Amino acid sequence: MAPSAPPVVHPATTLVNVPAGEHGLELARRVAAACTACDLYARATQTVFGEGRPSASLMLVGEQPGDREDRAGEPFVGPAGAMLDRALAEAGIDRERVFVTNVVKHFKWKPVPGSKRRLHEKPNAVEIRACRPWLDLELEIVRPDLVVALGATAAQAILGPAFRITEGRGELLDAPDFGRQVIATFHPSAILRARTPGDRDRMLAALVADLALAAETIRAA
Repeated sequence: MAPSAPPVVHPATTLVNVPAGEHGLELARRVAAACTACDLYARATQTVFGEGRPSASLMLVGEQPGDREDRAGEPFVGPAGAMLDRALAEAGIDRERVFVTNVVKHFKWKPVPGSKRRLHEKPNAVEIRACRPWLDLELEIVRPDLVVALGATAAQAILGPAFRITEGRGELLDAPDFGRQVIATFHPSAILRARTPGDRDRMLAALVADLALAAETIRAA
């Protein structure tokens, strides 16, 4: 009988006793840059690790980097990032004081025939699961008091596949497997895709209210 293949070791698990703060983040970033735990690395420009205050009380978690984030190597720097910046400002939150990341660290995309454009594709369960150790490591290093899940993909990755933004948005939820409370809300890109200006205004107001709830919860802790 042929010997069985050795188990695949996720690169995040090779980092043991990672220190909190900026030093730990830089160490994790360097290792994540070479991650091949799923196939997305092959077509992405680079790994897009989380950015922000190393000891932030609030962590914002989105789905995956977009086209601009993939090129820049930083999360939320494209149109959705501009919308997030607006919502944070309206909620009275300084972006420099939060940590922003995604459940998936590589850009998943498909080409547009006859164009150089790259269209976003939703990551699947295998890809999300392969990237989960990086999110867990970010939580271990940053140690936020509260997490805001931006959009359905992030919310379901954290709260389970049965979660629905339309039913549970804007509530302070316990996530025992996650080790802290979570508020789920709209992803800024969903606001940009809203069908009407009225829908966009309502969704933005909801995002601002949910971020304000997160800030108030942290202040009251």
